[in-house]
Amino acid sequence: MASKIYKTAADALDGVLFDGMTIAAGGFGLCGIPELSIAAIREAGTKDLTVYSNNAGVDEFGLGVLLQTKQVKKMCSSYVGENAEFMRQYLSGELELEFNPQGTLAERMRAGGAGIPGFYTKTGVGTLVAEGKEEKVFNGETYILEEGIFADLAIVKAWKADTTGNAIFRKTARNFNLPAATCGKICVMEVEEIVEPGELDPDAIHLPGIYVHRLVQGEFEKRIEQRTVRKKESA
Repeated sequence: MASKIYKTAADALDGVLFDGMTIAAGGFGLCGIPELSIAAIREAGTKDLTVYSNNAGVDEFGLGVLLQTKQVKKMCSSYVGENAEFMRQYLSGELELEFNPQGTLAERMRAGGAGIPGFYTKTGVGTLVAEGKEEKVFNGETYILEEGIFADLAIVKAWKADTTGNAIFRKTARNFNLPAATCGKICVMEVEEIVEPGELDPDAIHLPGIYVHRLVQGEFEKRIEQRTVRKKESA
């Protein structure tokens, strides 16, 4: 079996990127984001991207760096409140935006990964989220149809993986990385540590390696999005 391990994110993305592609990106806020892949995409200059992600990073980090270079054509996100450049581009008409409730976005990714083209949910009924979407009544309740996400590429970040791609995520990083990894035609996964097969407890594995096509081990900045501390108590 050919090795899934690549030396750099740029190597792992070589031959994968193309203008106008769709990307599912893992991470929650700045937690567990695929920093190395984002930097490599910026360096490659790939443009007209449609990105599915819980959020759009901040102005100087995460997916925000791709907004700075105007490589993103459309964002499909749940929360974008920490990114001033995102707001500027959206309000000026430079950036398309599709808002999705967090649970709906996660389920759209999971559905795509499971080969499910669509599902009905009550979330968003009667709001702007429901505009233009098919409605159906089940047991007297109205639901809207949401489509599964089938991305050209998934970029995700895990804590630890073996050489076959079996992976473990840590805490909040598990929220969107796991479903995002499953819905891409190709999944590039960044990890802090790669071990040999059999070294991970099978019961602890969150993502089976069959979903992962390329692996990169690296070092990560791990910024804190909102740092809060207690006020110093007076003596």
